[in-house]
Amino acid sequence: MAKAAKERIGILGGTFNPIHQGHIAMAQCALTSASLTRVLLLPDSVPPHKTGIAPKEDRWRMVCAAAEGIEGLEPCRMELDREGTTYTFDTLTALRGENPKAELYYIIGTDTLMELRNWHRWREVLGLCTFLVCPRRTDHAPAAVRAERALLEGLGAKIRPLTMEPVDVSSTELREALASDAPTGLINPAVRAYCHARGLYGTPEVDPRSEQWMEQLFRDLTVKRFAHTLGVAFIARNLARVHHVDDRKAEIAGLLHDCAKCLPLKDMQRIALDHALTSDKETLASGALLHSVAGAWMTEHVYGVEDPEILAAIACHTTGKVGMSRLDLVVYLADKIEPGRPSYPLLDKVRIMAPLSLERAVLTSMEGTIAYVSGKGKPIHHQTLDTVAWLRSLPENSGRSQAEAKE
Repeated sequence: MAKAAKERIGILGGTFNPIHQGHIAMAQCALTSASLTRVLLLPDSVPPHKTGIAPKEDRWRMVCAAAEGIEGLEPCRMELDREGTTYTFDTLTALRGENPKAELYYIIGTDTLMELRNWHRWREVLGLCTFLVCPRRTDHAPAAVRAERALLEGLGAKIRPLTMEPVDVSSTELREALASDAPTGLINPAVRAYCHARGLYGTPEVDPRSEQWMEQLFRDLTVKRFAHTLGVAFIARNLARVHHVDDRKAEIAGLLHDCAKCLPLKDMQRIALDHALTSDKETLASGALLHSVAGAWMTEHVYGVEDPEILAAIACHTTGKVGMSRLDLVVYLADKIEPGRPSYPLLDKVRIMAPLSLERAVLTSMEGTIAYVSGKGKPIHHQTLDTVAWLRSLPENSGRSQAEAKE
């Protein structure tokens, strides 16, 4: 019988304040270049000599959202849950104890390589792992870096340079971009939405209750659904600004639109029947439909949002409705085109149309969904069909060519 290969575990630690695409690029490069089984993303709990760090649970949720859907990346709470100061020696020792047959690979940048001999119990650390070194532009001359590597290897360190574009992302500059609401592609949209919702790094908090909202959403939803929710909030806020809709209402509706999504169907049905929310049998039989109605009720009675426009937008985000408001259209569309949304017919076209016309984009999205669902022999909810007929009657859609309508 062939001997099973050892598990090869990568470790990328840091404050992740906030986690950004540079961190993800380092993890993915290590994963593929070193043929790792997985890479653990370990946010620090109490990093020595650092101040101005966002609360650890906020950083944990952002790491989870950023890693969602990326194969091989695994958030790990080991350092968050450890009391006292965080040291790499303790982390590697604990990981070796939990995975005695695994090979450990610690991912660092060139700048960190030059600081290894300042680490707590650094000589012992050298024997606990292989260092995977990502290139960074530093103030150190190449000759000095080579000399330091040779010195460490002479002391028993195993060091493997990785080939990738230098990772030069300034967390300080990213925080400044967040505070000024400046565009940047270096932060995952879900992470950016989380920062804005919570008022982190100088951004305006969307609501004083946001800390409780994020805690409950993260607890009640799967990580995949939580990341989706943040993506919807991000797109809803941006669309609202483009189309002159209240962006705060759009963001809140996006954050809470799926708050009931992961409830068992029987619990959704109980909410709907106890409070006479709907008598529609098709809606009551489907969690995919009923979560919007139950979610609107939970938004008001659990999350404390009483704004009727926000509640209405959440209630119709699955089927649409005749006479949708501009906020309704924004939230419906954001749910369908958020960055993590799996592909469906006409998705790319809908994303292009969204900043140009809410009505056309929503109609095109609904027509694509109807074609897809009908092709599988499944029924279309009557409210969606009524909504499509209403949208087609609007002046905004009257100029569509027959060819465009059939695409």
